[in-house]
Amino acid sequence: MSTIRVDVLVLGLGPAGACAATQAARQGCSVIGVDRKQVAGQPVQCAEFVPAMIGMDVADLQLSVRQRIASMTTFVEQDDPDIKENFPGYMLDRAAFDAHLVGQALASGAQCSLGVSARRITAEGVVILSDGRSIMPRVIIGADGPRSLAGRAIGQVNTALVETRQITVPLYHAHEATDIFLSADIPGGYGWLFPKSDVANLGAGVDPAYKHQLKSIIQRLHQTLMARDLVGASILGMTGGLIPVGGLLQPWGRIADTLVLLAGDAAGLTNPVTGAGISAAAHSGRLAGLAAAATTSGDLSAPQDYAEGYADELNDIFGPALARARQRRLALAARRPSEEDLRQSWIAYPQYWAA
Repeated sequence: MSTIRVDVLVLGLGPAGACAATQAARQGCSVIGVDRKQVAGQPVQCAEFVPAMIGMDVADLQLSVRQRIASMTTFVEQDDPDIKENFPGYMLDRAAFDAHLVGQALASGAQCSLGVSARRITAEGVVILSDGRSIMPRVIIGADGPRSLAGRAIGQVNTALVETRQITVPLYHAHEATDIFLSADIPGGYGWLFPKSDVANLGAGVDPAYKHQLKSIIQRLHQTLMARDLVGASILGMTGGLIPVGGLLQPWGRIADTLVLLAGDAAGLTNPVTGAGISAAAHSGRLAGLAAAATTSGDLSAPQDYAEGYADELNDIFGPALARARQRRLALAARRPSEEDLRQSWIAYPQYWAA
């Protein structure tokens, strides 16, 4: 089979990849996007909360919203909860959200293939796909998650990760807060309950060394919330996955004449404390698509200039917050945390934001 030449190849069609494909296609690039999932966004591997500001990057967001979030309630060990009143956001139907974004990419002219993954990237920058196609792109956008093939190809690998598990359970009462559970018995992470109308996502994340404890952590949390008559016993669904928590990687590199840009989890843009990454994925994907289009526009400037500009913009927007979160995470991991340590490690408390 002959090699297909294209301006931009997007690996992964989650929020980062779909937004990148949309932007590059809208700028006139020929774009191919692939994702290993057979159906966009399924299975869901996400707690599905996004801050309200994501509406700046995603049009028609309300099509995917299950409910609004007004506040955050944080439980530290057995203490009374602390309530942060002004914490606006949305709980998404993540599968519908991802499908909507892929639909936007298709409508913009990108060729999107689901159920297709990248098998390998050659030293010449040719990408071999699982369906047998060989693609020679001018730009590869790696939006293929925390263990990105594109990232490995340019030596940028997420090495610090968190393991997560989540169940979906019936929610008995209307709830407009995200509930956060901080405890020394959830090492390297936290527990959560995120409401979605008549159901809730109940989960936890831990350092990989404690992965074997995830099942019991979730069971204890589930039993506690059942005793409060907040949720039901039925488990309606289960998911899990990896979250990168090491902070921002160098988000570009080269393979021969092919430029590689990383976005979303592949670039390490997930917050090392909260695990939040959807908003950063969508925003970085949009920026990556614009940078990719600029490198293929025929401008006399070197493609490296656009890549470095992309990296600078990511660092300006996300760098300080990621650096602070990483610092807080490392401090928390240094010893078994006290209640004060846990508060200092969480965004709802002023201690977190102190110098």
